Amino acid sequence: MTHIAFIGLGAMGSAMAHNLVQAAFTVTGFDLNKDALAALVRSGGQAADSAAAAARDADVLILMVVNMDQAKAVLFDQGALAALPAHASVCLMATCPPAAVRDLAKQVCATGRGFVDCPVSGGVAGARDASLTIMVGAPAPDLDAVRPVLAALGARIFHVGPNAGQGASVKAINQLLCGVQLVAAAEALALGEREGVDTNVLLDILQGSSASSWMLSDRGPRMLQDAPEVTSAVDIFVKDMTIALDAGRAAKMGLPLASVAMQLFAAESGAGGGRNDDSQVIRAYRRMNGF
Repeated sequence: MTHIAFIGLGAMGSAMAHNLVQAAFTVTGFDLNKDALAALVRSGGQAADSAAAAARDADVLILMVVNMDQAKAVLFDQGALAALPAHASVCLMATCPPAAVRDLAKQVCATGRGFVDCPVSGGVAGARDASLTIMVGAPAPDLDAVRPVLAALGARIFHVGPNAGQGASVKAINQLLCGVQLVAAAEALALGEREGVDTNVLLDILQGSSASSWMLSDRGPRMLQDAPEVTSAVDIFVKDMTIALDAGRAAKMGLPLASVAMQLFAAESGAGGGRNDDSQVIRAYRRMNGF
């Protein structure tokens, strides 16, 4: 039976670890959140008291952390990579800059272990339903080694290229489009508010017209709520749009729409709304226009 070490039991990570347990994998998790560890144990997994302890005896180490700094801290500072068996694979599923992913892959592969760059899209709902889209940049044999694990987490697995960093590039492009569409939806609904129309009716019209998008349908209803449940925070898009813009700079390509969207997310974060649901970027429009 494949033994999986799972580091990062946030809203998505907890659901993903639970799905792996349900798929009959042996899962040992680690997170600083004790409640998250307790939830994993209740679902049938095991809790470790450190990242290194979780990695010991694992065939696959999954990193579902916030950013590259956390991934490096887990692997090197906290000793997870050194504790990992020589035959094991590291799956980086967090959204990270492509160049940093390439550098991390070199460090991991230099130890003889496999590295799979495999960020995901689908949010908390996709994590719960095991319907995530997984974008893989890795040599085919490395992907094949972990494919059964990824199949328990996502409905669609795309091999986007043979090199680490290519999965991260596709995820950055995905987030660029999500961020632009999210800000565009906020701009449209804010204009409707300013015009005094019934925004619930407006949203219904837009959702059924050629102007619709997945982001409008998913985030639009929450834009009209005062304090919606946080499924993805404003600060997550500040991070993700920064990654997209950095990728553009590295490719010597201008990304003007991404730049504008970034300013709206940054403005809302700077106003104290960074931990609010990302739909609340609409508040930046309200503030900017005095309502």
